[in-house]
Amino acid sequence: MLRLSDIVAQLGGELVGDDTEIRQVATLEAAKPDELAFLANPKYRKQLDETQAAAVVLGQQSRDLTQRPRILAANPYLYFAQVSALLNPPRMPAAGVHPTAWVAPDARLAPGVSIGPHASVGQGAILGANVVIEAGCRVGEGVEIGDDSRLYPNVVIYHDCLLGQRVVVHANAVIGSDGFGNAWTGEGWYKIPQIGRVRIGNDVEIGSSTTIDRGALGDTVIEDGVRLDNQIQIAHNVHIGRHTAMAGCVGVAGSTRIGAYCTFGGSAMILGHLEIADRVNIMAGTLIGKSILKAGTYVGQYPVQSHEDWLANASHLRRLDAMAKRLKELERKVGRNDANTGESTS
Repeated sequence: MLRLSDIVAQLGGELVGDDTEIRQVATLEAAKPDELAFLANPKYRKQLDETQAAAVVLGQQSRDLTQRPRILAANPYLYFAQVSALLNPPRMPAAGVHPTAWVAPDARLAPGVSIGPHASVGQGAILGANVVIEAGCRVGEGVEIGDDSRLYPNVVIYHDCLLGQRVVVHANAVIGSDGFGNAWTGEGWYKIPQIGRVRIGNDVEIGSSTTIDRGALGDTVIEDGVRLDNQIQIAHNVHIGRHTAMAGCVGVAGSTRIGAYCTFGGSAMILGHLEIADRVNIMAGTLIGKSILKAGTYVGQYPVQSHEDWLANASHLRRLDAMAKRLKELERKVGRNDANTGESTS
């Protein structure tokens, strides 16, 4: 439980009304009488009127929309997230190595490290203070993991990869597997050794079942503050700039360089060897086939439509080239007729 005054003392903001106690956070619609909700979008004003929440977080411009106890904040959504973090700190396992885990004799473990059941830590690995390695994880030879980082169950970190401080990797993610590098011999594929690493900065979060391939020669690089959702594929030698965020099922092909503060909607696809500038926003389902050198929002899909409409439009598209040729021919004929009659088309 936290009093509103305790929250304001830690996070700032302005308390208006009674200094009530808060047990948990919730949406306006679902909040109970001991929970804190928030309003960031005016379209939910009706829910604010009807909520059972003990208190709410509002923007300064909304201070008079309710008489409930409230905290006024510049960014209600961010403030609400920070309150949630106060009330719901991550569960931390006890420090130590589980009896079923294996740690190489020359691995270096700083104070506070926790290694769970059936995990293994390879030769020469270095784990910083308070690192958590949960059940079934594999930390390869020569891997370095910075202070306060956490691997959830069954994460695999291949040899020689580097993870910064406060990195969170969710279950079943794989970091440092071989990139897709093959040379055609004329009869079959010859595997190209992938001898680079993956380097991950500080404060990065990587979603469940996401894969990040090691570099073929140089390194694959994920800079500070990047957020990767679940089931994302990052190919070899990709470079992702700081604080870029990608939603689920995004795929980035090899050697593409992505700037800082970019966002990618779910299932966006980025082809290889491209350059994406800083502060580019790619909408969901968009295929990027050429470099983007200017900040802005980019989209590449049709609006949703019925199957019948899609079939009709697809039929027209198949004939588009022929229609364009016919149009050019008609324009030439009209031009010749105008010339013969001395008339102008303007």
